[in-house]
Amino acid sequence: MNLDAYLKRIAYDGPLRPDFATLKALHRAHLRAIPYENLDVQFGRRVTPDPAAAFEKIVTRKRGGWCYEMNGLFGLVLQELGFKVTRSAGAVLRNERGDEAIGNHLVLKVELEEGVVLADVGFGDGPIDPIAVAPGPFVSHGFAFGLTQENGWWRLNNHRGGGAASFDFNLAPANEALLSTRCWELQTAEDSPFVLNAVLQRHIAEGMWQMRGRVLRKTTPTNQSDYLIATAREYTGVLAEAFDLHLPEAADLWPQICVRHDQIDAENERAQSAG
Repeated sequence: MNLDAYLKRIAYDGPLRPDFATLKALHRAHLRAIPYENLDVQFGRRVTPDPAAAFEKIVTRKRGGWCYEMNGLFGLVLQELGFKVTRSAGAVLRNERGDEAIGNHLVLKVELEEGVVLADVGFGDGPIDPIAVAPGPFVSHGFAFGLTQENGWWRLNNHRGGGAASFDFNLAPANEALLSTRCWELQTAEDSPFVLNAVLQRHIAEGMWQMRGRVLRKTTPTNQSDYLIATAREYTGVLAEAFDLHLPEAADLWPQICVRHDQIDAENERAQSAG
């Protein structure tokens, strides 16, 4: 763990005390500097929940990552700074998928003098801020969210422009073997949304960039605007300009991205006809 290299990666030169103000500043800096992305899954490259591997990828090679990598790295940084951190299991869309969703997301429980806080830089389009674990609505960067609790689980309800409507989490230490299993399933199962789609998200001053396949979306608290990418060259240009990812080899993904886009269009047309 090279803390100075990480701080340079997120362009942060503020205080480094283990308190809420520092946590909030680091959380925001991380999400504005480092994009959520699953391109290694699209390339067929193995991704692991190992924080050391995440450091090499995200800091050394200046890539982004998905939840296991983003929160794995961030948890390592917080521990280095003296925060009390617990890696806990999340479950995206557990309300629809049941307990098989447990472990398909990694979150961080941070214990502060002010109370227990959820830190999550790995949900992509979730809150830009760490949040107090307490029931009720809250606003982060202009977007409306909410926390509810039931039967030992908390549920974060995403803003209305989010990709996934919710995820559940509990505050117990995660079963690391289960996280590894879910991480492997999400990058290998034919029906995994991460296998089917190239997904990128990044927080910006106005809101966030979201890109799924060929569709680039700019989301603000009051508006969404979509742009359809036309060519492989334009796709790699958007990766560089919107997400700060300089990956000319991503042009090789363009044919499969176009095929998936056409499949989604066809599915939508059939659904509209059936309706």
